[in-house]
Amino acid sequence: MKRQGYVQLFARLLVLGLALFSSTSSYAYSYAAAGKEPVIDGREAILTALNQQDFVAVQRAVDGLTDEFTYLQKEHQVDLFTPMQAAVAAKDAAKVEAVMDRAVVEEIIRRLDGAGKNLADYQVAKVLVVKSKLFLDLITPKLDDVHRQQADLAIQGTLESIGNPGVFGVGQAPADPQAFKQQSQLLIDVISTLHQ
Repeated sequence: MKRQGYVQLFARLLVLGLALFSSTSSYAYSYAAAGKEPVIDGREAILTALNQQDFVAVQRAVDGLTDEFTYLQKEHQVDLFTPMQAAVAAKDAAKVEAVMDRAVVEEIIRRLDGAGKNLADYQVAKVLVVKSKLFLDLITPKLDDVHRQQADLAIQGTLESIGNPGVFGVGQAPADPQAFKQQSQLLIDVISTLHQ
């Protein structure tokens, strides 16, 4: 009888554990939007069209970024529409690419801002920092060696500062909001040199 009670208790704990794990995973998964990143996809389409000097395709790809550009304008007061339309109208490939670099920088800032507001939720903060790194990888080749190294160190510092829940409490480290803020600002300062 006792053994049957332990088996039932174990079964209940297992079901509870799986339910908690799946709800946490699905939350992190949905927050990650584990598929398309419109700015990354749009940037790739724009660069491909620029290489072919096809400004009709450039305009089409830019039009596909309307939601993202609108969000940045409303929420972050960053107007990418005006310089992008001027660059496309002038068929200035370098300026079009520069505006897309600015869009990538703003996406990094947006993700870091979100992570900073969610430091109490490790999974969400980690997803947002990892997304920042995904965007960062697109522009680091354009940085000089010193700035590239500074950016790499800053993104690593940002990731470390979100803490770690550990495994069953082992290796647990709390988030360090001050370090996160400092490392994020270092990264933003470095990547902002691209559009100065």
